[in-house]
Amino acid sequence: MENKYMKRFVGRYCKVVTKEPGEKKATVTTGLLEDIDYDDGFIIIDSPQGLGALRISTIIAIKPAKHKQHHKRSLKADSQAVVGIETLIVFIAMVLVAAVTSTVLIQTMDTLQQRARYISDQTIKEVSSGLSISDVIGYTNSNITHVEYIALQVRTTPGSKDMDLSLCTITMLYDKLYALTLNETAAIDIDDKPENMGVFEYVADNISLEGSEFGLFAMHDEDNSLTNTYGINSGDIGLIIINVSGVFNSSGLPPRESLSGTLQPESGMKASFDIVTPAVFRQQTVDFY
Repeated sequence: MENKYMKRFVGRYCKVVTKEPGEKKATVTTGLLEDIDYDDGFIIIDSPQGLGALRISTIIAIKPAKHKQHHKRSLKADSQAVVGIETLIVFIAMVLVAAVTSTVLIQTMDTLQQRARYISDQTIKEVSSGLSISDVIGYTNSNITHVEYIALQVRTTPGSKDMDLSLCTITMLYDKLYALTLNETAAIDIDDKPENMGVFEYVADNISLEGSEFGLFAMHDEDNSLTNTYGINSGDIGLIIINVSGVFNSSGLPPRESLSGTLQPESGMKASFDIVTPAVFRQQTVDFY
């Protein structure tokens, strides 16, 4: 191959046909002809396989070729990325942010779950627990003109948890609103009173109830919870005594008067009562319910 002929292909995209001595088949190499080294007898060609050298003595043909493979090679070269310290810092920061976010989410979910469990337990307790008033009895003065005492027979509602009567509050509405709490010294077992004396007579003679207090008799208390700890549970029956004349600071409830009240436990459903005194008191004991 003449040097003058090859020289005009320098810097051009060419197709070079070579054949080694002793080989039957020729080899075709396509690429950019970079340079010709006449001294050493090589041409430098940049092909898709990389930068290489071909011996001039083996070249049997050379001709221009279309420039297609170079464009593909450029795209491949440009698609390679370089990872530096800045990229690593950004990546580590993203990982840390994701870790912190996931931790916060997990803690928030755990807190919400505990809160939901607490609220559900409290709601169940409020709905399923409570007190009920099954009977209301009044007791008049010796002249049978005014109701001086009233007794509320209380028990727990079906399925209720234990209730602490010392934490209960009684509110009564008459000429104004009155609030009463338990006088713990006035909480006794009904068996402790003399058999020949009624509950109201015993209270009037032996127990002093202020206007802001109520007393408690344990009528049925198998485990002595009412007497010892003021706790009423399933099967227990308590009798709450209220000194009406002391509450109203008067002679008591006269005939044809109405009185309403509410027994509110610490938690659970409240119990209410409404009574109306009769037009004429025929005896000292008045059964309102």
